[in-house]
Amino acid sequence: MNRKLRMGMVGGGTDAFIGAIHRLAALMDNQIELVCGCFSVNPEISKQSGKLYYLPDHRVYETYQEMFEKEAKLPEGERMDFVSIVTPNFVHFAPAIMALENGFHVVLDKPMTFTLDEALKLKEKLDETGLTFALTHTYSGYPAVKQAKQMVAEGRFGKIRKILVEYPQGWLSSKVEDAGNVQASWRTDPKKSGKAGCMGDIGTHVHHLAEYITGLKVTEVCADLNVFVPNRLLDDDGAAFLRFNNGAHGVLTATQIAVGEENSIRIRVYGEKGGLDWEQMEPNTLTLKWPDQPIQKMRVGTSMDTGIAAYNTRTPGGHPEGYLEAFANIYRNFALTVRAKANGEEPTPEMLDFPGVDDGIRGMQFIDTVVSAGYNDEVKWVKFGETID
Repeated sequence: MNRKLRMGMVGGGTDAFIGAIHRLAALMDNQIELVCGCFSVNPEISKQSGKLYYLPDHRVYETYQEMFEKEAKLPEGERMDFVSIVTPNFVHFAPAIMALENGFHVVLDKPMTFTLDEALKLKEKLDETGLTFALTHTYSGYPAVKQAKQMVAEGRFGKIRKILVEYPQGWLSSKVEDAGNVQASWRTDPKKSGKAGCMGDIGTHVHHLAEYITGLKVTEVCADLNVFVPNRLLDDDGAAFLRFNNGAHGVLTATQIAVGEENSIRIRVYGEKGGLDWEQMEPNTLTLKWPDQPIQKMRVGTSMDTGIAAYNTRTPGGHPEGYLEAFANIYRNFALTVRAKANGEEPTPEMLDFPGVDDGIRGMQFIDTVVSAGYNDEVKWVKFGETID
């Protein structure tokens, strides 16, 4: 394969937020082109969106079922190669399964599915087809995060003991879902979001970040979930104590009622020899802390100019590598992996560095576990992936 990958989209119409982010990220490295889509459940919005994206009318579909069926019948040199699914949680599983059944690779927004059972079935179908799958846990795409992961893997901090990870937002501090906020309305609706609100929406991000950077796995959870805004149907705040498979302990907090906060993601990891600190709102800086020397600041593009961080850096030092670039790293690595496999080549470790189906299953297990523990009257440790009867 010596061409751009052809992308279709499910969701992401002009009335949506995240679709534009996905398109910008996918196109950033000139590896991908948008060729078709079903951009909304409303056929008129889908058609209007297709016109604004300069797609031919016959490649803009009214349903995703129609898109997969018709695209699969097109010649190999014309049909899409993969689909990007950017819909609310309850419309993740069905289009992903249908895409795989029709021979299309998949990029999917998180959390991966509506339920853990769906996640397990999706993995079965993926294993059956041998196709490539990416999950957009965006924050793992930042160069400084990849630098942190590499340093932990090299043993620079010794055995990891403590992990503190947090994600405070304030945008749901009032009942904006009743005031016409579309993004809030589906995220706070259990029929569309699933059993978790805040923990499903942003708690899964920081859970993944903790496991991605450290290479460890959560084994037990003790949690507390809250609904602060009256008459809201899903959690808008929560915290969890975590136990990891190497004996490390952690604390995870996620809230969407922290008034005035934007996206203040932060992770601190402490080992026997030192620690690290990264904040998403200062993405180019990785702070290192040692017992016998001054605090050290590593900067993307300068002191992170080799290894996996450099591979995922686009700009010279002093130019922020931000949210879009982190998203784009997932799309680029996914595209390079698909192309390498199509050419009968072995993808490099750098190409394969993007979240996949196993990360998605871990995310759904996290939701099940934290909801089970968080709403239990007793304070209990719950084994990861299990629920309390």
